[in-house]
Amino acid sequence: MTMAMAMASSASCTVSFRNSFADLGFVSSQLSGLRICCPKFPTPPVTASPSFPAPLPIVARRVCPFTGKKSNRANKVSFSNHKTKKLQFVNLQYKRIWWEAGKRFVKLRLSTKALKTIEKNGLDAVAKKAGIDLRKK
Repeated sequence: MTMAMAMASSASCTVSFRNSFADLGFVSSQLSGLRICCPKFPTPPVTASPSFPAPLPIVARRVCPFTGKKSNRANKVSFSNHKTKKLQFVNLQYKRIWWEAGKRFVKLRLSTKALKTIEKNGLDAVAKKAGIDLRKK
């Protein structure tokens, strides 16, 4: 009988214990009894500091903006005919091209196929067909 009374008193103690933590922003799990922190006010945004590394810069994708060429999934085949996946990247080049309408050079990263197309049709025609605004670059 005293055991039942002890359990009843401990249950009321845990309820009041949980309620006191609820005021502080802690929530107690019913199954395992772990406390999980739930702040009642929003946390400030995280900024780069000496203890945290700075975010990595955004890297340009290996896609030609004029032709839409991108890397190809292929198999690397060994002498024993064992196949492993590999990527065949596009031949992208940084080029300064004279833009006649803008009377200036435009630096572009494009594929060698796009270079040949620009030599044949002109920069304005190829950019218009691809939907690229050269004034931004």
